[in-house]
Amino acid sequence: MNMLLWNILLAFLWSAIMGGITLGGLVVGFVLGALVLAFAKPLIPTTDPVVNPSRYFESLFQFFALLLFFLKELVKSSWQVAVDVLHPRMNERISPCVLAVPLEAKSDLHITLLANMISLTPGTLSLDVSEDRKVLYVHSLYRTSDIDALKRSMKDGFEKRIMEVFR
Repeated sequence: MNMLLWNILLAFLWSAIMGGITLGGLVVGFVLGALVLAFAKPLIPTTDPVVNPSRYFESLFQFFALLLFFLKELVKSSWQVAVDVLHPRMNERISPCVLAVPLEAKSDLHITLLANMISLTPGTLSLDVSEDRKVLYVHSLYRTSDIDALKRSMKDGFEKRIMEVFR
């Protein structure tokens, strides 16, 4: 069984022992399960590439870094869109455009996760992926003078972190 399944099993076990399966109990159980697995790491054989505890904890850390980055971008862009929509000169502040963002992600999971994170962030919307899956088309409320910087921010932000989680 891989490390993630062990961690989920430990989270459910903790939550059940504490008197009921709740979201809070599962979160605490997941954190405690990760700690138990970290302490048990020397006892787990590393010959099996599927069950590599070092890779699991690195991916888990990268996942939480991606989650925190997404939440930061969500708050930042929500604030920007709210201020601009409520501004008396909204038409001067918003200048929509469509961007063709080149993709390094190849798998359907990576592309779907990237497109959804972009769409969930206010001010941007994923429109389509090219037939060859090398370009993601994104609608943005804000056209800047440096379009390449806007594309780089999407690639260096979401795409880079998604690739780190699943490498």
